[in-house]
This record gives sequence, C-alpha cells and structure tokens, in this order.
Amino acid sequence: MSAPIDGALDAALGQGVELVVDAPDAVSMALVGEALATVLRAGDTVLLGGDLGAGKTTLTKGLASALGVAGPVTSPTFVLVHSYRTDRGFDLLHADVWRLEQLQEAIDLAIPELVEDGAAAVVEWGERAAPALDRECLRVVVDFSPVSPAPRGEEAGPGAEGPREVYIAPAGQSWAGRIGALRHALAARGLVMHPVGGGGEGGAR
Repeated sequence: MSAPIDGALDAALGQGVELVVDAPDAVSMALVGEALATVLRAGDTVLLGGDLGAGKTTLTKGLASALGVAGPVTSPTFVLVHSYRTDRGFDLLHADVWRLEQLQEAIDLAIPELVEDGAAAVVEWGERAAPALDRECLRVVVDFSPVSPAPRGEEAGPGAEGPREVYIAPAGQSWAGRIGALRHALAARGLVMHPVGGGGEGGAR
C-alpha cells in the first residue's frame, strides 16, 4: 500500500496505529466521524491526513453533525480555518493547511491557543503543521483500500469512488485511554475493524 502524499500514514504507523476501520462508502466515512465525536473533548487536536479526495472532509462533516453543528460544513481549503459552535459547549475548529508553505503560517493560525481556550481542532493535512500543534493528539489517516478500483493521489480527485481504510493512532495518554470507547462506538455503528498490519476476516471488535 502506498502512503498518502503528505506522509501522514507513515507518521501514524510510526506513532502506533491502534485501529484500522473499513469505510466502503461515504456514508461509512461519515459514521467514522460520528463515532469520533463520541469521544472528542474540548482541548483536543485531531490530525487528519490522506490523499486528495480520500474523504477527509466527509469524515469531518459526520463528526460535526454528531456534535450538533447547524448548517453546512465545507472544506476550509481557501479560508484555512472554519469555526463551528457545537452543542457540547465548545467550538469545533476545522482547518486545512494544504496550501501553507511555511511552518510560521501554521503558527499564525493560532490553533494551539484556540484549543487551549477550550476549542477542539480537526486539522486536514495535519502532519504539515504537526510541529506547531499539540503533541498529544489523535492521528487519523484515510487511505484508499488496496482493493479499491479508484486511482490514488491527485488522479483520484475529489469525490472519487471506492472503499477506504481509516487508520487511527493515538499520541499521548489521554487519547490512548479513549481508544476502547472509540472502538465500541465504531462497532455500534456497524463499522468493521480489522487487525493492524493485516486484513483479517471479520471485525476486530
């Protein structure tokens, strides 16, 4: 399997992937986000990686909807950061750092300061800005499944069809302590998990 072009999968694997989730379609990808919402807290940072068109924004839409965000959730590619009020009492920051060329530009977004003030952040292409963000985070990487008929990388394009795999790697004790609850939330939504490093038959639930 080839890694996403931002190196996020390699970083996640190096961190220690705890869950691999099958997402055969957009509905399943949104359900992954919904499950993640059950364990997301104020002060959290999620680094979201994957190829162009892999489904990062779809996952974020599912997460935002489950948090009670009203109105449409769109990709912040051009505005860099969107802020949404949730019904959990904290703001959800949705950032996209794909277009940033210098680390200082990520620092200037002040995401760590906003998180310290009680927001939760989901950062697409997060590995690009990782040195400027909280080291205690959840890495989530969306990759095209090895059985996917869709091409990879830029040729896939936004909205390309085909199954995906979602790799989840916690960094820090806080996130490590929530993996069990996240596993339960994923299974409760009928999502199939399989062993890290192999496509086992059935779910690793």
